[in-house]
Formats: sequence, structure tokens, C-alpha cells
Amino acid sequence: MVFVRSTRLALFTTLICLLIGYPLAWLVCRLRARYRFLVLVLLIIPFWTNSLIRTYAIRMIIGTNGFINKLLIKIGIIEAPIRLMYTDTAMLLGLIYLMLPFMVLPLYANIDKLDFGLVEAARDLGSGVLNTFRRVILPLTMPGILAGCIMVFVPSMGLFYVASLLGGAKKLLVGNLIQQQFLVYHNWPLGSSMTIALILMLMTMLLFYRIITIKENGRVTQ
Repeated sequence: MVFVRSTRLALFTTLICLLIGYPLAWLVCRLRARYRFLVLVLLIIPFWTNSLIRTYAIRMIIGTNGFINKLLIKIGIIEAPIRLMYTDTAMLLGLIYLMLPFMVLPLYANIDKLDFGLVEAARDLGSGVLNTFRRVILPLTMPGILAGCIMVFVPSMGLFYVASLLGGAKKLLVGNLIQQQFLVYHNWPLGSSMTIALILMLMTMLLFYRIITIKENGRVTQ
């Protein structure tokens, strides 16, 4: 059950980060150099602060007396504070906030190398916006998409402090189970087995990423 919850939450986190991060990375690549540098700095600045401290900051924002509830009450949308803490929604918001830069940066690095002349050529040949995106842009940016998804999905399953601080004791992830096996139950064989399972999952995803990138590079050279 914990593994299913962890996988579902990690998939939702990855999907939402991709939906937000892809347009953001595209817009950053289309900015002028000085504005692009500013946006990238704003994306990197959170890394200067420990992620545990940022998780505590999220508690202050979504708590019963947090910023979101106070704002909603002030503008008249709700009359009493809504419960956001210790729910799957709280964990999802925390994971998205922590993981979004890991999606944007690989996508930016990949889109920045995109030959926009191919996009213009497709448009000149009568290809529509959606068809150009599906046939030209998406295949060429697939390595960045896969890299971002891997960098978001795997850590999302192991950030045990997000589940502890935002999900409460009843909202455990795989990372919490591994932590408990080592530090609480002292069951090192089981904890090690679960850790190896996550490592094997990561290696499988990296192998898939390698196969896809080789195929895409072969198509481009042809």
C-alpha cells in the first residue's frame, strides 16, 4: 500500500512538474540573455537553502493559520480555515515545490540546444502548431523530458521528511519505511533490500533514457 501511494504521488508530482516546467523552460529559452539569466538565478536560489527548511516554510503557508487560509478568508472565498495539512494534497504541493527546478533545468538545457530553424521550416511547409510540436519539437526535446522526469520521480519516492512534516504519521512513503527499518526497527536486511529496489528502478529508468536518446540521435543524423 505504501509503495502504491508513493508511486502514485511521485507520478502526479512528475506530471504536474512537467506540465509547469516545459512551458516555463520554453519561455526562458525565448527570453533575452539578461532576462534569461535573471530567471535562471531565481530558479537556482532555492537550492541555496536546505530543502528541510523550505518544507517547514510550506507548513507555514498551507497551515490552518497559514498564508493561504488567511488570504482566502480575507477575500471572502471561505469563512473558516480549510484543512490542507496532513493530506496527500499537502505532500503533493511540497514535492512540486521542491522538485520543480529539477524538471525545468534539464528541459532548459535541452530546449536551448534546439534548432529553431527546423521549427520555422515546418511552419513554412504548412505544418500547424500542434503538428509541429508533435512531429518536430517533442521528439527533439524528449531527452530533456526524460531526464527531468527521472530527476523528479525517483527523489519524490524517497523524500521521507516531506511525508513526515506535511503528511503526518499516517501518510508514509517508501523513504519513510526505509528510514524506519534502519533507525527504528533496526531491520537492516529489509531496509537494504528496499534501498536496492529503488536503485534498480533508477538504473532501469536510466537505461530507458539511454535507449531513447540513442534512437533520437540516430533519427536526427539521418
